[in-house]
Amino acid sequence: MSVLTKQEWIDLETKVAELRDLCMQTTQWGHGGHWGGSSSVADILAALYFKSANFDFKKYDDPDRDRIVVSKGHAGIMLASLFSVLGSIPREDLKTFNLTGSKLGVHLDSNKVKGIDASTGSLGHGSSLALGMALAGRVQGRSYKSYVILGDGECDEGSVWEAAMAGANFYGRGAENYITIVDRNKCMIDGPTEKVMKLEPFADKWRAFGYEVIEVDGHNFPQLINAIETAKADKAGKPYAIIANTLKGYGVAFAEDNYLHHYGMYPPEKCVIAREDLAKVAKARLDVAKSFKKDTVEVEDLAGIKTITKKDWYVEEAK
Repeated sequence: MSVLTKQEWIDLETKVAELRDLCMQTTQWGHGGHWGGSSSVADILAALYFKSANFDFKKYDDPDRDRIVVSKGHAGIMLASLFSVLGSIPREDLKTFNLTGSKLGVHLDSNKVKGIDASTGSLGHGSSLALGMALAGRVQGRSYKSYVILGDGECDEGSVWEAAMAGANFYGRGAENYITIVDRNKCMIDGPTEKVMKLEPFADKWRAFGYEVIEVDGHNFPQLINAIETAKADKAGKPYAIIANTLKGYGVAFAEDNYLHHYGMYPPEKCVIAREDLAKVAKARLDVAKSFKKDTVEVEDLAGIKTITKKDWYVEEAK
């Protein structure tokens, strides 16, 4: 089974590189932002908005388009960058992010940004919103998919598991179009998730609630796309939960996998270094896509596709 074409993969790498760089710049313009969790979720957002989801911003008011609820609303700075690339937000408006009088708050307002399906940021509520949208689609006779993107620290919230239980309960009555994706970066504002409130065995928890679980590398587009397309095909007879293993602050050497980079702004010299790092990661990832030998990525190719990690692009300077 084909997953995506080589050209689609190259295009996704180009788009996500633009998103991460623009997000870093917006962090400076807005004098702060949730960079760490925004970078970890960037590939998930790009996979949905630019490939797998039925979403065309030019037709954002189409009642049959897919719904996407980014429950980890503190990724608003990445969403703002994304919706600027999509055409919903003028690029100049990013320079007002989170400043007094701006329509772009640190958590985006769905009443102010066209195409945002829900105002989120009070963690734990996005699952119920997305599930409700899926159930409403059934009532309306529509078959759109409804996605929710959760943070893993967010899964400390009991309301996430109430929605999970309801999702399994209403499978076959609308919830078959409900897909959960967890940004599993293993960090939250107060520290590593396993030290703050242990989540593991995380996949088994979702299985216990009646979900078909797919675990993937959240910085590997072929794996991500295959997982999303599998969930869309809905052949397991139960709702899907995709656990995307990611790194907080992905692509910036001094921030990667460090919970202390949950929120903040870097001084200009640090921002320059960060953008240089992001450019190195982007090139390394693009080189992997361009060097793929076939025109189409098939499922059987996934195991052999390299995921770019810090050791592939970062050389620590001698002290």
